[in-house]
Amino acid sequence: MRVSAKADYAVRAAAELAASPDGPVKGERLADSQDIPLQFLEHILLDLKHSGIVRARRGAKGGYWLAKPADEVSIADVIRAVEGPIAHVQSAPPESITYTGSAQELQNVWIAVRASLRDVLESTSLEDLVTGNLPDNVRELADDKDAWLPR
Repeated sequence: MRVSAKADYAVRAAAELAASPDGPVKGERLADSQDIPLQFLEHILLDLKHSGIVRARRGAKGGYWLAKPADEVSIADVIRAVEGPIAHVQSAPPESITYTGSAQELQNVWIAVRASLRDVLESTSLEDLVTGNLPDNVRELADDKDAWLPR
């Protein structure tokens, strides 16, 4: 799986908002704190706003903040807001694709991949990310030394 810059930036920006519960955060501050290009971030924040993850207010006291508590927003929610459904195959959900012959079981593989991604991304909230208190299933996967090997 390839995580796009857009998805990565969206999660990082949302994490910054989760770590800043004291009020609106300016887009410039979010961009600077996570080294995200401001123009790109503004498009991401608009997607997050349209999906109901963040709220925004203009003006001198304006900025962005989470629309819900950080423990109610999963990383999967953020990614879906900017990228759409998780784990599509050639822009289609894996359950809609059929394979024949020797590739017949490939659909089950793609479904399993999506389930695995969901297990990690849906079980990890922004609060988990910000506090470093990752769910056990995520911590166990990340602690496996084999998981760190590039292949």
